[in-house]
Amino acid sequence: MATFDKDDFRRISLSLATAVVMIVAGAGIVYASLQFVQAEKKNKAMAQSRQMESKSKLSRARDEELEIKQKIARFNDLAQRGILGEEHRLDWIEQIRRIKDARKLIEVQYEIAPQKELDAATLPGSSGNFVFLSSSMRLHMKLLHEDDLLNFLSDLRESARAYLRLRRCDVDRLPRSTGDNRGIQPQLGADCDIDWITIREKKAAS
Repeated sequence: MATFDKDDFRRISLSLATAVVMIVAGAGIVYASLQFVQAEKKNKAMAQSRQMESKSKLSRARDEELEIKQKIARFNDLAQRGILGEEHRLDWIEQIRRIKDARKLIEVQYEIAPQKELDAATLPGSSGNFVFLSSSMRLHMKLLHEDDLLNFLSDLRESARAYLRLRRCDVDRLPRSTGDNRGIQPQLGADCDIDWITIREKKAAS
C-alpha cells in the first residue's frame, strides 16, 4: 500500500496550485479575447454607421445641389420668356394681331381685365419670395374649323411673354347665314377665358 509523506503533499499542492493558476490565466485570456472580439464588432458597427451617415449626407448635398441648379435654370427660363417681371400687355396685343394676320383668321375679339394677385397656395411649386399676378382675358373668335382655335392658342403660348392658363373654352356651331354672302363664312364660334400669369419678386421691406 502506497503511503504519502509531507514532501508528496507539498509536490501535489504545488502542482494543483500551478494548474489553478494556469486555469485562471487561461480563463483570463479567453475573457480578454471575447472582450476584444466584442470591441472590434462594436468599432466595426460604429465605422459602418459613420460611413453610411457620410454617404447619406453626401447624397443629400448632391440632391440639394441638383435642386438649386434646377431652380436657377427654371428662374433663368422664366426671365427669358418674360414671365418673370412686369407684364407686357402691349406685346400681348401685338402678338394676337400678328397671329390673326398670319393665320388669316376671320374674327378675333378680346377684352383683358385689370391685373390681380393670385393666391400662391393654389399654385404648384410656388414660392413665398414671389407674387403671382394674373390678367384674365375673355376671347371670342369666329372660325372656319376647330383647327383655327387650336393653332391660335398654340401660337399664343409659344410667343406670349407670360404663362397662359386656359380656364374655359366653349365652341358652338354658328347659324347659317341666309343673305347673299360672297366671302368665306365662319362655321363655328368660340368663347374662352384665359389667364395671362406673370411672376414678380417681392420687394424687401424697408
